[in-house]
Amino acid sequence: MTTKSETVLVLGATGQQGGATARALLKDGWRVRALVRDPSSAKARELEAAGVELVRGDMGDRASLDRAVAGAYGVFSIQPASPQVHYGLTDDDEVRFGTSIADAAKAAGVQHFVYTSVLGLRPGSGVGHFESKWRIEEHVRESGLRATIVRPGTFFELLLVPDFGLTPRGLQFFMRPDQPMQFIAAEDIGVLTARVFADPRTYVGTTLEMAGDSLTGDQLAEKISRATGTSISYARFSPEVLEAIPMLRKLVKMIDAGGLDGSADIPALRRLAPGLLTFDAWLERGGAAALRERLAA
Repeated sequence: MTTKSETVLVLGATGQQGGATARALLKDGWRVRALVRDPSSAKARELEAAGVELVRGDMGDRASLDRAVAGAYGVFSIQPASPQVHYGLTDDDEVRFGTSIADAAKAAGVQHFVYTSVLGLRPGSGVGHFESKWRIEEHVRESGLRATIVRPGTFFELLLVPDFGLTPRGLQFFMRPDQPMQFIAAEDIGVLTARVFADPRTYVGTTLEMAGDSLTGDQLAEKISRATGTSISYARFSPEVLEAIPMLRKLVKMIDAGGLDGSADIPALRRLAPGLLTFDAWLERGGAAALRERLAA
């Protein structure tokens, strides 16, 4: 185990994964530094109030990355998911951001670099924002960094995204009704990542797949119905939706090829973090209330 008086730089700390990781590291006694574009934003001020050191910067600006990483023991690296057309971000931007922070960390002598990728990643998926993460993973592996790659499953919180798959009429998602996928609560990504930073002897040079539960589409619908009091059914995204959205079509093809079946060892993860949430536990801890609000919108 390493000591916890050192500083860990957390990217994306105003988002779900980065925020969960910052909170878990603070709870475990680490000093946490966050790279933020606007230190005056509400989310940045909330981090600062919790004890996080803020450094103004941008993932696309290598000089600001160098400043942010200076003197840090560790780095938690996450990039904006691509593509984000409204923000002008492409898959190549994601790769540029991910490789740049790895290079800055290597130059600064960072002792433990954790890159967060995606569950079940493999080359040749044909899905752009999966291929971009594979390219970053390869760069990290070849960089000589003392690194761990973590690969979280689909967030339970994805069910809360407006206009995505959940409506009062039912739930539409990626898998077939009887096909399992692995999921995780965003907060648990932070908890598990903090365990990784605490034990570099075990985790440096490894890849850790992360999930807290495995659920079929029908199971999701049944549990949501019971927890919210609204009876919903499950169906995979319709052929019309898949035809209109090439990214979803490619994801479905990848899932049918076994891409997200379940490569995380959930029992082993629960031994590492005994409080790891199942979907039922996530529902009980506020998920059901959030879903009821979502269904009423």
